[in-house]
Amino acid sequence: MAEPDRKEYDSKALAACDGNGGNPACVAVDGVVYDVSSSRLWKGGQHMKRHRAGGDLSADIAAAPHGKEVLEKVVQAGTLKKEADGERDVPGWLAALLERVPFLRRHPHPMVVHFPIVFLYSATFFDILYMVTGEKSLEVTAFHCLAGGILFMPPAMLTGWFTWWLNYMARPMGRVTIKKRLSWLLLVIAVAAFAWRFQIPGVMDEPGAGHWVYVAMLLSLAPIVSVIGYYGGELTFPTGKGHRP
Repeated sequence: MAEPDRKEYDSKALAACDGNGGNPACVAVDGVVYDVSSSRLWKGGQHMKRHRAGGDLSADIAAAPHGKEVLEKVVQAGTLKKEADGERDVPGWLAALLERVPFLRRHPHPMVVHFPIVFLYSATFFDILYMVTGEKSLEVTAFHCLAGGILFMPPAMLTGWFTWWLNYMARPMGRVTIKKRLSWLLLVIAVAAFAWRFQIPGVMDEPGAGHWVYVAMLLSLAPIVSVIGYYGGELTFPTGKGHRP
């Protein structure tokens, strides 16, 4: 392939270079646009089944296990035009902190979010075991796991919002909207179930509709967590070819 003329790309022109339909595959990093079409690591405009060509990957590479030196092997196609509209206005102190600690740009949410996932799955799992075996200690364990899930949900939600604000400029995104709404629903159900069990320790053993409503609340935790996790995974590792969040 002949080396393309160096030029200035705006976001629309860069987005067209997605590696599909005969288009070149280009990415921007720190204001420089690179043509990665010839790289076998960018086959079909996708890298590691995670990153898509046609966008600015400055934030991604800052959090990657390698630096910009990997781009020295590909063609510099041009520069990325700075556009005032849609740019994230980050306070100076935060920009300096992110420059010093790139971890804070991408990783806090993936790190924290695993705790409520495990705890809330466990609350459902141990209550099912209690209903099967009748072993009371399993029901108590489920109650403690429910408390752990509630404890870690706010940090998970806050770091998720921060990542969306910082890296996606808080723009409307279907998957993020679903995650936010289901996260609030999950928190409400978990807190209500915890308060119910705290006020009535024997709710799992009492006959009647209240028992089954409480059980239904606990059983709903795992599928809601699963849907939230699925859409979170679609943002990080999209499964659809050519998909963009």
